[in-house]
Order: sequence, then structure tokens, then C-alpha cells
Amino acid sequence: MTEEIVKSALSKVMYPGFTKDIVTFGFVNSIAIDGTNVSFTVEITSSSADVANQIKTEATAALTAAGATSVTCNIKAPQMPKESSSQGRNIAPQVKNFLMVSSGKGGVGKSTTSLNLAVALAQKGLKVGLLDADIYGPNIPRMMGVADVKPEVNGNKVLPIKAYGIEMMSMGSLMEEGQALIWRGAMIMKAIEQFLRDIVWSELDILVIDMPPGTGDAQLSLAQAVPVTAGLTVTTPQSVSLDDSRRSLNMFQKLHIPIAGIVENMSGFIAPDTGVEYDIFGKGTSEPMAKEFDTQIIAQIPIEPGVRTGGDEGKPITFASPSSESAKRFIAAAESVWATIEKINAEGGVDNAGVQPTTPPGVSACSTGASAQPQPQQSSGESCGTGCGCH
Repeated sequence: MTEEIVKSALSKVMYPGFTKDIVTFGFVNSIAIDGTNVSFTVEITSSSADVANQIKTEATAALTAAGATSVTCNIKAPQMPKESSSQGRNIAPQVKNFLMVSSGKGGVGKSTTSLNLAVALAQKGLKVGLLDADIYGPNIPRMMGVADVKPEVNGNKVLPIKAYGIEMMSMGSLMEEGQALIWRGAMIMKAIEQFLRDIVWSELDILVIDMPPGTGDAQLSLAQAVPVTAGLTVTTPQSVSLDDSRRSLNMFQKLHIPIAGIVENMSGFIAPDTGVEYDIFGKGTSEPMAKEFDTQIIAQIPIEPGVRTGGDEGKPITFASPSSESAKRFIAAAESVWATIEKINAEGGVDNAGVQPTTPPGVSACSTGASAQPQPQQSSGESCGTGCGCH
């Protein structure tokens, strides 16, 4: 037996839920060979015992078929994810944590960020869902390569579509291609709740939610429907984007959502022929904004052709090209987000009781006569008294 034979045999062992093997992922190390006796370690990203047992069984079989008489497969796995300690209204209690990915304006790469973060979190071994709540621009199905896949319906519930180790649902998967949605706010709010209540999500560690751009009905509806564990803002380096991103961060504060950080997208350009990075749109310009809201830039994602082609072809760069610079930065961002979520839960979680409506169902407090009348002066962070959830 040689190390080359061992790696060749183990390259036939696929990581459960993915189409890549454990060698390609770089999970195999500490190979020791003594004649036909082989021992090695597989450092997996999942805390699931089923994943560990499947890898051990298939690896042993592959090496035995290659001529090994004794196989010792040591599995190194992370600890089980901590349970969420969040409280308040939750219409999707099987989901432990919710990540709201928002932006002040469209066209900044929010959906690309949401998808690649979801894939990177799944590669950590977490059970991940991705909800494309961008009602007017549901691009996630195309970016995942499932644009032509329609979800299965079980009674009055809809099963999420599975790809790249994550569960996904999008309005784009439910409507005809090219169809325009001309909806008022009440319909958007109802759709958000149905996406959470009527989709058969598994027992997820985290649901990544790609929100519509801006700070409107969809964001408020989500915050009132589930306790959002953390919020993430996506921006680009230009001032016009940063102005709107401040509104997004301010929205998190008003909705009592902890801020997981800022992703600065289109931050530099990596030339495909030389690998040299150029700051054509600027870089690091969101740092003052991060300090203003007591948070940090968790990733500066460059303009890299692989990100664009991966999105167009339904092959997220974190999966298709994990060694690329953009993928590495998305993976680092996912690590940062998960560390923040674990810290939030360790400190008692979140509670959305403070943003619940106090007006009758179907009535918008912000559009009532009461909200148009002069209101008493209130201190920062205090409710405006209408129950709209804006403070």
C-alpha cells in the first residue's frame, strides 16, 4: 500500500449530501501505512453521527477493495450546535436560528452573498435552509441551478427544494418564469408568513433569509413572525450604497435584531489572467459605517469572474471553486456569522416581543390617523405608541 493508493481509494468516498469526495474537500489527513495496515483521520464538518458512520463504512470498504487488510478510520467532528435560546413569537419553531440578509438598495449582490453563505454554513456540517424572500427579484433558483425544478406539494404544505446540501424555497420556484408580481404590502407580509409556516422545513440549525432590498413591510413582517437571531447587511464601496446601508443597519437596531456584520461586495477586482487585485470601486469604505453601528466588516468580496459565471450557471463559487479568493472570503464570513450567532445564544438569545403589532389584524398602524397626529416626545429606542414596530 502507498499513500497514492490510499488517496485514490478514498477519493471514491463522497461526502454525504454533496457530489465531492472527502479527499477533494481536503478532509483526509494523518495517513499512516504499515504494510497493508492503514490508518488515517477524516476531519469532517458535520456533528451528525450518521455522517461519521457513513464515511467510516464507505472508507473502510474502499480501502479493503484496494488491498488493505486493516483499516483504522478516525473521525474528527465538531461539537453539536447549541440550541437557540431565543424567545417570543415563532411560527417556524423547528428552525433554531434565523439570519436576515438585507441591503439598503438592490444590485449589491445580496442574493449572491446569501447563497454562498448558506453553502459555506452547510459545509461546516450545519443543517441549513435558504429562503428567497426577495419577492420581486427571486433569483436564487437560477443561482442554484434549479430554475426549472418545481417543489413537491404534500397536502397543503410545500416541500423545499434541495441542492448543494441545503433546503431552499423561493417565489421564483412557485411562479411561471418572467411573470410579474404586482403586490401591495399586505400580500407581501402574508407571503413571508406562508414561506415560514407552510414550507416543510426540516429541523434546521439556521435559515438564511434573502430579503427584498430596503426597509419595508417584508422586514417588519419577518421580525414579527420569528425571533431573528442576527442581521447581516450587504453593501458596495460606493457612497450611494453606503447611504442606503446605514438605513438597513438602523432598521436592525429598531427591530431589536443583533448585527452580525457587513459584507462589502464588489470590493476590488481580481484580474483572471494575473490574479492582481485592483480597487476599481474603492475598498474598505464601509469601515466608518461599521464603527458607527458597533459592528465589523466580515468580508470584502472582490469582483471575480467565477462569482458571476457561478451564479449564471447555477454553481455557487463556494462549492464549485472553494480554493478561489472569493470562496475563501465567503467561508470566512460564514465562520464569523456562526460565531456571532453562538455568542448571541450563549448570552440569552433574542426576543421579538417588543416589535409585535398592537393594532387590529390587517390594519397598518403607520397608515392610521393616529400615526399622522402629533405624538408625545419619546427618548431614543422608545416606542412611538402606534404599535407599528418602527422603534
